[in-house]
Amino acid sequence: MSGAGEPAQARIDGAAFLREGDLPRLMAILNDAGEEVRVVGGAVRNALLGLDVADVDLATTALPQVVVDRATAAGFNPVPTGIKHGTITVVVEGKPFEVTTLRADIETDGRHAVVRFGRDFAEDALRRDFTINALFATADGRVFDYTGGIADLAARHVRFIGDAGRRIREDYLRILRFFRFHAVYGEGEPDRAGFDAAVRERHGLARLSRERVSAELMKLLVARRAAPAAAAMSEAGLLGPLLGGIAMPARLGRVADIEAARGKAPDAILRLAALALTTVEDADRLREALRLSNEAWRRLAEMAGALAKLHGRTGLPSAAELTELLFLNGRRTAKDALTLAHAESAAAVEDAEWSAARHHLNETPQPRLPISGADILARGIPSGARVGEVLKALQARWIRAGFPREPATLADLLDEVVGAVGRRAT
Repeated sequence: MSGAGEPAQARIDGAAFLREGDLPRLMAILNDAGEEVRVVGGAVRNALLGLDVADVDLATTALPQVVVDRATAAGFNPVPTGIKHGTITVVVEGKPFEVTTLRADIETDGRHAVVRFGRDFAEDALRRDFTINALFATADGRVFDYTGGIADLAARHVRFIGDAGRRIREDYLRILRFFRFHAVYGEGEPDRAGFDAAVRERHGLARLSRERVSAELMKLLVARRAAPAAAAMSEAGLLGPLLGGIAMPARLGRVADIEAARGKAPDAILRLAALALTTVEDADRLREALRLSNEAWRRLAEMAGALAKLHGRTGLPSAAELTELLFLNGRRTAKDALTLAHAESAAAVEDAEWSAARHHLNETPQPRLPISGADILARGIPSGARVGEVLKALQARWIRAGFPREPATLADLLDEVVGAVGRRAT
């Protein structure tokens, strides 16, 4: 247990998560018979900032088996999710709490650690990543700060604990976490010591799995200051190798501003496209570099295809062009491409004309060609590739004609196309 006389430097007054629900019950069974438990990390940080507290992690002097025994006796469900490193996930009424025995990392290779369990909260704090994540709170709301995290929170300063290079070498993912936490909680420029260490240790990023990199990058992209963080990473040469290509932080910033102006929540895939997508080949590259799901890759590829139709123009697409985009690509993809085109333009994020274009895509029914393969077969076209040829040619003429639905006009268009195909066949 931490030494006597260490002052609680702050309090979490009135925090509902400490007083209500299942957490007090769990802390009560662990705060007994010479053992102590405290809330640690993000929950304490967010509570001090007045932000919502979602997941709650606990640090305890009790060894993992003691945690298991006490949780079982109380009727909770302990799951040994990381018992090698001292972590037991205790499920109480369906809600999981990670409970980890105090420890020190005695050997690391940049991805994995060998740990020694302990009973000193201060020692446990010193092996964590950032000062703002090394805050502990007791059940009655007293906050213990061993690394200066409270002052850094007030300054909106994200800083490694101790030597930044050493912290990074313990887990190279901390390079990305440094920029993500700065994007979420920081203001101004990134901490210089942390930034310089990230650049020096950047070779270690190649040791990380692409899945871990992808998960961390996606979290960064939806952060409050994602664009400035991405710009700092790009200028330092950290982002391009992760993406396998050129990064465009300015376009990311424009998309973030457009989302904010519309009152929309951050869209990670759209923001990834803003940062790194120009062509369909870029979608393939990102899929490989970040191990994207098939769904995410398909959305990016469709977005790139639709965006290609909007490049090279001097102004907004016309209503007819927007309807064509809607017909060929579907509503979501058309809106994605329009947002990226807006971001590439010089127009204000709340520009009325771009807003009207988006409204058009939102409200216009998606056109559907009212002629089927059966209609073509009925005109004497033999089944097979010729039917597809007629449909493709008919679709192009239907678009040029403005998506008519009158039966006579449709019949004339079909006659023209069938006649043209028939002439080519003879």
